[in-house]
Amino acid sequence: MGKKINPLGFRLGGENQKHRSLWFAQPKNYSIGLQEDEKIRDCIKNYVQKNRRISSGFEGIAHIEIQKKIDLIQVIIYIGFPNLLIEGRTRGIEELQINVQKGFNSVNRRLNIAITRVAKPYGQPNILAEYIALQLKNRVSFRKAMKKAIELTEQADTKGIQVQIAGRIDGKEIARVEWIREGRVPLQTIRAKIDHCSYPVRTIYGVLGIKIWIFVDEQ
Repeated sequence: MGKKINPLGFRLGGENQKHRSLWFAQPKNYSIGLQEDEKIRDCIKNYVQKNRRISSGFEGIAHIEIQKKIDLIQVIIYIGFPNLLIEGRTRGIEELQINVQKGFNSVNRRLNIAITRVAKPYGQPNILAEYIALQLKNRVSFRKAMKKAIELTEQADTKGIQVQIAGRIDGKEIARVEWIREGRVPLQTIRAKIDHCSYPVRTIYGVLGIKIWIFVDEQ
C-alpha cells in the first residue's frame, strides 16, 4: 500500500499532513476551483523561472498553499531561497501579484501573495528534486547527484530519505529505475510524517522522473 498511493494523500486528515488548498465549492463548481489552483501555481512558477538569477538556475519553491474566501484569495509561497526571487527587486511581490491576477479571471476577489522562508530548504523534497534535475541536465552522473542530495538532506536533520530516478538514465537504450535509500522511510506507518514529491526533468535523451520520499518525524 505504501508505494501504490501518494503518501501525502494517505495521511490527509491526520495530525501530520494538511491540505495545501483550503476552500469549499458546490459540486458543479469544484472543477473550476481546481483549474484556478492549477493556473495560480503555474503563473507563480513561470514568473519565478523568468525572473530568477541566471547563474543559479534554481527556483527553490518548496510548496504553495492557496486559501480561498468569499472576496479574497490568499496565496502563501514557501520558498527556500527568497533572495533568488526578490533580491534587488523592491516591487517583486507586487509584480508577481499582477501577473498572477492576469492569469485567471477573478473580478470579485482580491489576490494577496505572501512569501514565507523555509528554515531548512534541503529538507524539502521539491527543492532536492530540482537540485538533482539541474545536476542531470549538466550531465553529472546520476549516482553522484543522488548521493550529494542525501548529504544535503543529512544537514537538515531528517530521519531518512529515498530517492528514485526512472527513465533513460545516462542515455541508455532501455529505460530503468534506480533508487537509493538512507535511514528509515516507513511509508506504511500513518503517524510517520513523510514528505513526497514527483518531479519530471527534460534531458537530451528524454524525460526522466524523479521521486523523493523524506521521513521528517514521527508523531
